[in-house]
Amino acid sequence: MKIQKKTLPNGLRVLFVSLPESPTVTVQILVRTGSRDEKEREHGISHFLEHMCFKGTKVRPSALHISKELEGLGAQSNAFTSYEYTGYYAKSQASHALLLVDIISDIYLNSTFPESEIQKEKGVVIEEINMYKDRPDHEVHEDWRRIFFEQGPLSRPIIGTKESVTSFSRKDLLLYQKKHYIPKNTVVVVSGTFDENKIYKEIKSRFENIDSKTPAKRVRPKISSSTIRNFVKEKKTDQAHLVIGVPAYDSFKPEKYALAVLSTILGGGMSSRLFQLLREEMGVAYYVYAHSSYLTDHGYFEIGAGVDKNRVQEVLEVIKKEIASVVENGVTDEELHRAKEYMIGSMYLDLESSDAFGAYYGMQEVLGRPIESPKEKEKLLRKVSLSDVSRVAKKILSQPLTTALIGDFPKDFLKK
Repeated sequence: MKIQKKTLPNGLRVLFVSLPESPTVTVQILVRTGSRDEKEREHGISHFLEHMCFKGTKVRPSALHISKELEGLGAQSNAFTSYEYTGYYAKSQASHALLLVDIISDIYLNSTFPESEIQKEKGVVIEEINMYKDRPDHEVHEDWRRIFFEQGPLSRPIIGTKESVTSFSRKDLLLYQKKHYIPKNTVVVVSGTFDENKIYKEIKSRFENIDSKTPAKRVRPKISSSTIRNFVKEKKTDQAHLVIGVPAYDSFKPEKYALAVLSTILGGGMSSRLFQLLREEMGVAYYVYAHSSYLTDHGYFEIGAGVDKNRVQEVLEVIKKEIASVVENGVTDEELHRAKEYMIGSMYLDLESSDAFGAYYGMQEVLGRPIESPKEKEKLLRKVSLSDVSRVAKKILSQPLTTALIGDFPKDFLKK
């Protein structure tokens, strides 16, 4: 495997991830803009714009033209929106690399946003919102973010609301695209088997004449950890869902590796402490997890579970007791070794395709992080010691907890 980066004079970056044994190629365009870059009246526009980019271009005038051409190549394609970046990609047999560059570049550069398609897609996205509202495990996490981030775009769901989505106009899409879809915000990633010279020549010809602009500055999110905060939502469900979390490290902090190991020990697999306690011993949960999330200027650690609605208080006490235990006593050598092996093994299992490698390296590049190979990440994880885990446990898990609950709770629980 070879990684090669080239930068056009206007600031657009091209990342080549060569995998000579791969029978496939993936072309991705990643843009450093996401829901955290939206003003209040733009809530959900990053995601809506991502949908609309597949609705037709000057060359391919409809969504059907685009899908027919991609499927005629045996290709898979999709797009996604996160808090910090947006991505478009297609994957096919390696022989179609140039055609994939043509199609994905066309979607990025020449989408027309037909008015009739905008109105139809509003209905599609509203149904997507309804779908997530019918999933309490998703809804409770959105509730948790809303109280964890006191205000601003990170407190709002990526997808937007029915009201905000309904309000978008074609002009809104064009203005947002013009502001954020600029060379210095953009990374083109080609991964798999390809002719680098031919591909670079094609990319350069399509992107080199776009004017360079300065990206908009991001506002650091406001997070309050000064008090314990609880949010309870009553909803007719058969199960209660909960999220408990605290502020943690951003993606540039080296301590994130020790916290990731701690997350795995607490709730990262079937042998983790919380899985064993809540599912295997108490029999009160089907899913339970602990996870640490890292963005460019903030992070958080969270524990989530879906549990017996009649035993929520008991579950909360068990989780808090386990948090206190790991703060006070740390973890064992055996847990440390097992967690690191689990994480390293999972990383390599996830990197078995051209699209996975492209996403792995592309995300680091678009977010401005130093490029870290899987081997380098493995070394950093293996360096994590018992004292490292103990130190981050004391620092992170000693903070006041933010808790969100959703479910059909007994009346006596709501009085507590």
